[in-house]
Amino acid sequence: MKQYGFYFDQSRCYACHACSLACKDWNLIGLGPEKWLTVYEWEEGPFLSTRINALAFSCGHCEEPACINACPQNAIFKEGKYGAVLVDKEKCDGCRKCAEACPYGSPKFAAEDAKMSKCTMCIDRLEQGELPICVSSCPMRAFDFGPLEELIAKYGEERTLIGMPDGNITKPAFIVKPHDEKKDLIPFDKEKVIQLMQKRGELGNVFEDIRDIMEDNSELIGRRKLKMKHDSAEELMEATQNDMG
Repeated sequence: MKQYGFYFDQSRCYACHACSLACKDWNLIGLGPEKWLTVYEWEEGPFLSTRINALAFSCGHCEEPACINACPQNAIFKEGKYGAVLVDKEKCDGCRKCAEACPYGSPKFAAEDAKMSKCTMCIDRLEQGELPICVSSCPMRAFDFGPLEELIAKYGEERTLIGMPDGNITKPAFIVKPHDEKKDLIPFDKEKVIQLMQKRGELGNVFEDIRDIMEDNSELIGRRKLKMKHDSAEELMEATQNDMG
């Protein structure tokens, strides 16, 4: 079986959601939480050193998909030409066993009583000699696509970012490049900046101790880690900024 896959360069992605919007548009997906390609966002680091992280992920089209064995209706299968993991809507009864088994949250549902839907690897486009719509729509060229062995030869074998599930579990056809180490483009005295911000004249101080700002108060950050599986559509929306239409 031939296995195609995706490459994602985290350093190029700034969470513009162009890929997610293009995916919904191409696949005629309606308003709401059903997004086959999800752009996750989370933050880390103290004030003035905060980093916004992003991950655009649809489906791993794994070499060892957990969802296939989990489906009691045998509605999920792996086709042979591209190695895409697909769902047979006629067989699916919406039991969500696949969603429980998938470590990446790739099975999606338009409503509580809906059948499962997911990324198809844009097989319709591949058959026309075109790239998946997410790859073509990215303005920063954060994606690449092709035979998995070619992607590995070109980019390496790393399949997980920090916070993602262990790639050895299902072996996703998803090669990643983590973003580069954060650095200041223009060095500046962070402590001096905060001292200047602290004083508000007759209005008093904005804060009393600059250590409250300088230290890493990650518990105050709403999205301080990557989370790919969610218990509700509301949780998914919070982790992905908004529903993007």
